[in-house]
Amino acid sequence: MASAVATTHFIDNNLLEMWDHDPDGTSATVVTPDAGSTVRYVALRDYEGFVVAAMSSTLAGNGITLLEIVAAEDSSGTNATAIKTSGTVAADAVGDWVVEECSAAEVNHVGKASGYDFTHVAGRITVHTAGDEAVVVYIRTGAKRATSGLTADTIS
Repeated sequence: MASAVATTHFIDNNLLEMWDHDPDGTSATVVTPDAGSTVRYVALRDYEGFVVAAMSSTLAGNGITLLEIVAAEDSSGTNATAIKTSGTVAADAVGDWVVEECSAAEVNHVGKASGYDFTHVAGRITVHTAGDEAVVVYIRTGAKRATSGLTADTIS
């Protein structure tokens, strides 16, 4: 029997989003479904932290080789700067994954030290060959204003 209790603690306090990453190249690229035309920077203003997880989903080569969290001054990536890096990884099988996490305080600290006012964050991924792709999860943690439905139940 399914639970009749409506408990949504995690999705009311954290914002979870999933993205397809199809960079169509091997340089470090902010999460994009369309080879860089659309980049997935998200506002961090109302959250305490950010987690990005990337899983190799389509392989033409050795998949994900690096995952970074980058921060920028706006949603287009102005003055993008690395906050955290996985270092070299070998997510070389479908289902292999890598995760990085940072706090809003870290983003602010790195930004101020660089002379920037960072407001947005993103995952930046390097893959082995242009045909490698990934599924990426963004989690903005510790919502300052938790609310029912912060994370959507369904996106189609």
